[in-house]
Parts: sequence; C-alpha cells; structure tokens
Amino acid sequence: MLQDERLEAILLYLNDHERITIETVCEINDVSRDTARRYLIKLEELGKIVRIRGGAKKLSYSKELYDYNQRLNMASTVKDKIGEYAASLLKDGESLILDASTTVQFAAKYIKTPNHTIVTNSINVVNELVRKENIKVNILGGTLDHQHQAIYGSKAIKDIQQYKVDKCIIGTCGISKEGISTSIEEEGLLLREMIMRSQQTILLADSTKFNKLFFQKVCGLELIDTLITNEKLPSNLKQELSMHSVEVIDINDHPLNSQIK
Repeated sequence: MLQDERLEAILLYLNDHERITIETVCEINDVSRDTARRYLIKLEELGKIVRIRGGAKKLSYSKELYDYNQRLNMASTVKDKIGEYAASLLKDGESLILDASTTVQFAAKYIKTPNHTIVTNSINVVNELVRKENIKVNILGGTLDHQHQAIYGSKAIKDIQQYKVDKCIIGTCGISKEGISTSIEEEGLLLREMIMRSQQTILLADSTKFNKLFFQKVCGLELIDTLITNEKLPSNLKQELSMHSVEVIDINDHPLNSQIK
C-alpha cells in the first residue's frame, strides 16, 4: 500500500469516527507506531486533522476556499453526472431556483424540459440557460462577486423573498451532521432564503463534501428533501440523513438510461 493510500485510510476512518488512536493507525495500515506518528504529522501539515495526545481527531470545520474556476475543475466528471441526473428529475413547467454552485451549473446545462421559470444568482447558470428556448430566467439583483461569479448582498436576499418555487437545486461546500455549510457568509445567508422559498430542496454534493463543516451554516438536514451524490455515505452521515427522512440518490445505483423520459 502506498503512503497516499494509507493517509486516505486514516481520513476514511475519521469520516465515521471523531478520533483515531495511534494503535488504530497501526492496525489499519499495518505499520509501526513511529510510522503511524509520521502519518499523523503529515496529515496535520496538510490541514486535514488535529493531532492530540495518543492520536488525532478530525477538524471541527474546514478552511478550504477556492475560486469558481478551481471548484469547477475539481471532480468535474462526477459533478457533470450528478448535474445531469438532477436535470432528469425536472418536470415540464416547474418553477426553479438554481444557486451558483459548480455542480448546479452542470445541471443547468442538461435541462431539456421546457416552460421553466428559473431564478438564479449565478452568471454561469445564466450563460447555460441563455441558449435554451422556452425558459424564462430571472436574475437576482445585488453585488457581483467576481471570484465566485455570483450575485450576493442584501438586494439579492430581498429579491429572492418575492418568489415561491416548485424546486430549489443547490450545491454545498460541506455536508455533515450539523447540516450544510459554506465558507462564504453572504452565500450562506442567500442559500437559506432560497431554501425557504421552495416546495422541495434538492442538494447536489459529491463525496468530497461528506463530513465537512464550514464557517457559515446554511441550514440543518431537516430542510433538505433530496441529496444526489456519487458514492455511498459514511455511516454517521447516512444515519443522520435517515433520521431527517432525506431521500439519498447515489447516481451509481440509478443509471440515467433506466429512467422514464
């Protein structure tokens, strides 16, 4: 087993547990205590864990922050498939809110059903929708964030409060037992309003978002109706989502060619 694989094994263990001991690192990787300590030091340097006496614990929240283009290129193939699946769930004539996440941009690309009225704060979602006929697009007012290519601010929040839609399709920086969260405070405030204006909230989140908690909480899991993802959930997250009756769709278990169009 390569070192990167052993480091990943430690992180996978921490997906299901709050802490890991030196003994457990030795056991799951079949290494000495000195090697196990070196692995934990490496993971702490990478900002993945916090070392404690006798082992390590996972971070209570994440500090990762990327601009839009960086996020668009991360796991882009997976995001494309999640977005395509989300678009396949839409029905003709539904009103929608689409946020400014990269995965939702892929969903916008694959919308084939007509007669939607779509509200968005995303410049890139608008660019996807402008080429589609029979779709009305309402763009929220506010301040353009160039780094994230989205519109935020008090005016955007005021604008979104004027709508009531059938479905809200959003992404997230992280999903954990605490709920969904983001590193951008203004985004968190707007996303919460988007969710409150919708009859159904569909969350798109690839497996890199599992058990991550960021600075700004958006909402608890009880406000999410459906999660579309690409891998089996860690057991702790699966249990929390089940407690809140969230429908979880793993795209690997639901190939698009089996759906009724």
